[in-house]
Amino acid sequence: MTLRARILGAAAGGGLPQWNCGCENCNLARAGQIPSQMQSSVAFSGNGSDWAILNASPDIRDQMANSPELHPTALRELPLRSVLVTNGDIDHVAGLLILREQQPFQLFATAEIHSVLAQNPIFDALRANIVIRKEIALNEPFELAPDLTATLFAVPGKVPLYMEGEVIQTDREGEQTVGVHLQAGGKDAYYIPGCALVKPDLADRLRGAEMVMFDGTLWHDNEMIDMGLSQKTGQRMGHMSIAGPEGSMAAFADLGIARKIYVHMNNSNPVLRPDSAERAKAEANGWSIGQDGMEITL
Repeated sequence: MTLRARILGAAAGGGLPQWNCGCENCNLARAGQIPSQMQSSVAFSGNGSDWAILNASPDIRDQMANSPELHPTALRELPLRSVLVTNGDIDHVAGLLILREQQPFQLFATAEIHSVLAQNPIFDALRANIVIRKEIALNEPFELAPDLTATLFAVPGKVPLYMEGEVIQTDREGEQTVGVHLQAGGKDAYYIPGCALVKPDLADRLRGAEMVMFDGTLWHDNEMIDMGLSQKTGQRMGHMSIAGPEGSMAAFADLGIARKIYVHMNNSNPVLRPDSAERAKAEANGWSIGQDGMEITL
């Protein structure tokens, strides 16, 4: 057994290029001058034969087509055993609707995230007798796929945009935003595509890990405001920025993590440009920038 991962989509919601954005990154991606990136998703396996997808992005059809490990092995058989969603964001659940063609798999999520899906009858297109929905409690290991164990844990975040009310808490901890600890063959990895803050308990959990894929949405908190793309900061969106004294580079600096990979980058993030100073700084601090198709074996 060995722990394998394949990044299916390295970008945040909207991907790169985003359909309605004319920022520098999106224009460069349209011109083929920097790599395009699909929306946030990753696949893990503990044996190379049975796979789980973490977060079902709207791009999941193309992501699976681009991943030989996930191709059908017979007329209606394929290596996909399960899908796990880490929150109810559109870019993490919309792809479930693509997986409605009478294909059996297990759908894992916390009770709160399953409740979000149950409130929208469009997800009933995944027939309950074919796609088995399983509620997972926090901090209790379970079999995500054969030879692959996962444990969900709360990280600071917020409810999906479409569920926001008048009062918005961006660092709420509970079942609505979770990280995933994956284990196989004595190896372990963490997948945390959304996180508003690295608190001491999270830092202790991650200390000394072999690999962490972490929220890299924005380079700095006011990035989208400064670029004229939005009036929201990263914190308002429930995401921790990369740079600065309160950023993830600083938070991870002394945790002794062997491999650190940013995922879920917004189309505005300068680290998406291979020749940017920001990317060079992130790499100098021991980080890799996730790319569609990146494969990791531990």
